[in-house]
Amino acid sequence: MSGPGPASPDATRRTDAWPLADGEIHYLWWYIQGSIMEPWLRQRLRRAWGFCGRHAWGALAVEAAFRHHYLHGPAVLYEDLMQQAARGFARALSRPARPLARILRTTASCSMCEEGYERQGRGAARDELFEQGRDASAFLAFADVTRPHWRATVCGRCAGNPSTLRCRPHLVEEAPQADRAAVGTHAKLVEHILGHLKAYVRSFRWECRGSETDEDRAALISAVGWCSGWSVWLPLLERRDVVVQGDAPRRA
Repeated sequence: MSGPGPASPDATRRTDAWPLADGEIHYLWWYIQGSIMEPWLRQRLRRAWGFCGRHAWGALAVEAAFRHHYLHGPAVLYEDLMQQAARGFARALSRPARPLARILRTTASCSMCEEGYERQGRGAARDELFEQGRDASAFLAFADVTRPHWRATVCGRCAGNPSTLRCRPHLVEEAPQADRAAVGTHAKLVEHILGHLKAYVRSFRWECRGSETDEDRAALISAVGWCSGWSVWLPLLERRDVVVQGDAPRRA
């Protein structure tokens, strides 16, 4: 993969549909072509629990834009991360228990932030690539169809509501005060998401195609929210200047 070209004057421009710069979309295009499977990057993603919030949701939206809901790569990645989380909770609930905050903390920064793709240009890529990469309609349609299931897993602090569920970043903050019952509740949440995510991943096999449910597909959104937090995604979902095409409702 060749790196992005030098920064251009409009390299960090934003759009209402999705707040990603040209350099970030350029990188994510190559990421979904196969970079996601590179061993060094997978290890980095495990240590960082994916990307930061903006880049985690941005990567999923760009994948949906180019793959038309065929989200096999992200599903496999987040199955791996949620399995890592499930093992961590098992250690935290064992005797002697290991500190949950230590188990769930990040040990690497977001690779996209660190590489500074937001400040990079578009290289020699065609305008069509960036137009398609910024089209969030496929992802928003996916989210609207699966909303009845993933909304029950949203972090209360991210959403600003009384729910006691927490995403991983907020759980790390609160872990020192969490009792065993709270840890057990979140362990069950992780197992619930993982179970449906496994079913979604299995549905990509030829002999299992079409076997997934909306709840299985929703687990991918739940997993991204749990790993990286919901605070970037929830306000974007409610933006009134985004037009969702297809079967999902239209926003003015």
